[in-house]
Amino acid sequence: MAEIRIDFSKQMNNGIFFDPAYLETLRSQFSYVDSDPVYGKRMFFDNSGGALRLKRCVEAKARLELYPDCPERTHECAQDLKKIVLDGMRDIMEIVFGAKSGAIITELTASQTMFHMVELIMENVPGTNAVVSVLEHPSAFDAVDYFCGKTGKELRVIPADPATGGIDPDAAADLVDENTCLLSVMAASNLTGVNMDLAAIVRKARAKKPGLHIISDAVQYAPHCAMNAEALELDGMNFAPYKFFGVRGCGFAWVSERVARLPHRKLILKDPEVFELGTSAPGNFLAAEEIIDYAAEIGQHYIGKASRREMYLEGMKRIHLHERALLHRMLEGTEEIPGLRHIPGVEVYCDAGELTTRDLIAAIGFAGKGPAECVEEYKKRGIIVCDRLNTSMYAKRIVEALGLTGAIRVSPLHCHGTEDIDAFLRVTAEMAKDFAQ
Repeated sequence: MAEIRIDFSKQMNNGIFFDPAYLETLRSQFSYVDSDPVYGKRMFFDNSGGALRLKRCVEAKARLELYPDCPERTHECAQDLKKIVLDGMRDIMEIVFGAKSGAIITELTASQTMFHMVELIMENVPGTNAVVSVLEHPSAFDAVDYFCGKTGKELRVIPADPATGGIDPDAAADLVDENTCLLSVMAASNLTGVNMDLAAIVRKARAKKPGLHIISDAVQYAPHCAMNAEALELDGMNFAPYKFFGVRGCGFAWVSERVARLPHRKLILKDPEVFELGTSAPGNFLAAEEIIDYAAEIGQHYIGKASRREMYLEGMKRIHLHERALLHRMLEGTEEIPGLRHIPGVEVYCDAGELTTRDLIAAIGFAGKGPAECVEEYKKRGIIVCDRLNTSMYAKRIVEALGLTGAIRVSPLHCHGTEDIDAFLRVTAEMAKDFAQ
């Protein structure tokens, strides 16, 4: 029997764990959660760099890759493949992005979709400046920087709040004026996991310039929270399936109707709002449908049968609540095992305390030890984490904006449980003790 629906209006700060038995059913659907056939037993806590894979996504893509048929032909197999693409386009837009109008842009990577969106707006919308946050992934920051140079516009950079690891909506709005053509702010930081207050950012920015074009990189956000691009009144949003339990080799973006109508590269006889150049890979869309189905099945487990979007939303809420509970345990620990906040020699960066606005990421450091050295030590002890250093093109601007030279990024996934977190904390405490000697 379905569980009674919980009122999420008060958003419990410490989250809600999945039932252990149910968590095992979810965990079993992922590949290589705690070991793999080549590298052996290891705990994978680098999901922000590429999430653990749903088996069904990989299988769906592989199954369709076997077919030689072109989806543009008229025979039965070709038409079935075409339907998978069209259904996938619709479901990605309506269910994942939460939009009823606009268009989907597909590329090999989410970074390419970001460049595509920025190009569309900056080359076609009047203005003398563009605003971007300092915390953006290079795909967003560099895209805005590049097209500012190409179009002769001024680049304005929103500073970070080192205390929270996020962006203050007022700081974003302060840089917007009547000559701003684009504002780009990511939905969640891929270093600290902090969710930006996009609703406030959009509201305050548009108070400065009604009709301002605003886009958001949701690559970090999408695997943890449901997107509502149209409700937020955005003009563009993107995600990367390989960070969302899915496959590499594709990136998806949604753009608003007014952006879709801007002049863009297209085949002459295609409809104005079509962005496809060439034939899409049906397997990429079927793999995306499997992501949607997985989240919807979690939602159905709790609220029973409903529309696919409603079940998807509920599923993403449950994922986020379980991950919040994992984050709380990782930070606070238990009576037997101290959390990251309480292990001598360990510092949690940008630790704002409030968990309702964070994804399951912790940026940490060890006293007297560099992040790269610590990552190697974790690896020796069977845990995969990631260092984000100011020597990296992907991290330099971000870590320095937060007053750091580097950090260890710890990013579990919702298919992990309390035993995984406790094992990580034990290793962390052992490392801190060893480093202190």
